[in-house]
Amino acid sequence: MSFRESGPGDGEPAVAALDVGKRYGRRWVLADATVSVPAGSVVALVGPNGAGKTTLLHVAVGLVQADAGRVTVFGVPPRAATARGDVGFVAQDRPLYRRFRVGELLRMGAVLNPRWDQRYAVQRLEGLGIALGRRAGSLSGGEQAQTALTLALAKRPRLLLLDEPAAALDPLARRAFLDDVRGETAARGITVVHSSHDVAELDRACDRLVIVKGGTVVRAGAVADLLGAGQRLEDFILRVLGAGAAEATA
Repeated sequence: MSFRESGPGDGEPAVAALDVGKRYGRRWVLADATVSVPAGSVVALVGPNGAGKTTLLHVAVGLVQADAGRVTVFGVPPRAATARGDVGFVAQDRPLYRRFRVGELLRMGAVLNPRWDQRYAVQRLEGLGIALGRRAGSLSGGEQAQTALTLALAKRPRLLLLDEPAAALDPLARRAFLDDVRGETAARGITVVHSSHDVAELDRACDRLVIVKGGTVVRAGAVADLLGAGQRLEDFILRVLGAGAAEATA
């Protein structure tokens, strides 16, 4: 089963995936996954563990190559879009070179990214109290998340992909991180695809929803269009994800 969603007048989508498949050995972790993400939207990507959310993000950023189907990011292959600076990515484990000092990470970012904004990166980290002379391995979880977000935003991307980067943070650090994501991306009109298990945080921040189940996109669209009158986002997601189990026992 696949689902394609895009609204009229959206123009070129930020991400367009058509019948995308990815397998490891004989196991397909994505199969016939089809979705279109309008530019300028803030998308919640949800689904159970093992549904294929992370793999879909990895395909979109060009970290892995799809084995079937076609993916474009602003009309070009994912690796080309990432190379030209259109894509910023923050992973769940917030990978940073632990022995590098924060300032060294910024210098590396400047070398690797054509639209790098060093002044923005320095000012943002100093505003957060993260000294450039500290080693990445000495930072707290919240500081590492903020540093990873700064590295992604300083690229001046058009698309920001977030793979549960705040999942391991305490509630205060998670709220601060997500508030910063909302503020920074709204100010620049960046398209955001945010994978998370915390429905409450997604409900506050996202205007579109993509639900992945069994490696396939089963629902996608504007939140306002998907929800009935008075329906909660969490109830809708649980109903969609539980539909297969309910049908199997009927």
